[in-house]
Amino acid sequence: MNAFSAQAPHPPGAAPTSYRSVFISDTHMGTRGCKADFLAGFLASFSTENLFLVGDIVDGWRLRKSWYWDEMHDEVVRLILRHASHGAQVLYIPGNHDEMFRAWLPLRLEIGGVRLVADAEHVTADGSRLLVIHGDQFDSVVRYAKTLAFLGDWAYTAALTVNRWFNEVRRVLGYPYWSLSQWAKRQVKGAVKAIDRFEAALANEARRRHLDGVVCGHIHHAEMRRIDGVLYLNTGDWVESCTALVEHHDGRLELLDWVALNKLSFFTPRRVTVSEPA
Repeated sequence: MNAFSAQAPHPPGAAPTSYRSVFISDTHMGTRGCKADFLAGFLASFSTENLFLVGDIVDGWRLRKSWYWDEMHDEVVRLILRHASHGAQVLYIPGNHDEMFRAWLPLRLEIGGVRLVADAEHVTADGSRLLVIHGDQFDSVVRYAKTLAFLGDWAYTAALTVNRWFNEVRRVLGYPYWSLSQWAKRQVKGAVKAIDRFEAALANEARRRHLDGVVCGHIHHAEMRRIDGVLYLNTGDWVESCTALVEHHDGRLELLDWVALNKLSFFTPRRVTVSEPA
C-alpha cells in the first residue's frame, strides 16, 4: 500500500467504477491553478457510498482577492451534489483556505446532502478506524505565524505561475510537463523536514485517539505509509498532482493518480461534459 494504483483508465461511456469511499482534498476551487476539468472527469467516473471532501476545496484566501470561477467549477459542484442525491454520504471537512466554513460548524449544517463537520472517524470495510482531518491544525506555521502562512501562499502561487511559463517553454521544445515547484520543494531540506514533522504529528494524533490511521491533505503531497504502526494517508491535491484516495469494497485503500492513469496532459486540459442519468 505505498504505490499509486495501476487501475485502467475510465473509458468514455463505460459504467462508473464503484468504490466504497473516496477522499479528495486541496482542490483550491476559485483559483486558476485548480484542475477543475480533470476533477470533474474523476467525479463523473465513479459511484461511491462515502465521499469525503478533506479541506481546501474552495480557496477563500484567493477569492477574497480576486474572483475566478468558470463553468467547470460549476460542473464539479454539480457532480458532488449528484453523488449526494444518489445516496452517498458526503462530508465536507474545512481546511485553512476554506476556514470561513468553520464558523458554521456549530450549526451542523447540511446543504444539498453535503454535511459540514470538523473531522470524522471512518471505519473501513475490513475494520480499520481512520481519523479524517485536513491537517492544518498540525502545521505550526499556519497555527502560530498566520502572516508567514499568507506569504507562503503568495510564494506558492507565484511558483505556480513561473511553473506554467517554464512548462510552456518545455512544450514548445517538445518536452513533457514537469513540476518545477514540486522539484524545488523536494530540494529544500527545511521543507522536507517540515513534511516529516507534519506526517509524524498527524500519526501521533491518530494514535492519541486510539485509531488505526489518519487521512489528511494540506501539504499537497500524496503519500501512503506506516509511521510507527499508524497508517498515514495523504490524498494529495488537484492543483499539481491530481490524486485521490479510494477505498475498495473489501477495505483495500489505494492512491490514484488521475492524470497518469488517463494519460492526460497539463498542456491541453480535457473538457468534460456529463449528461444527466436516465
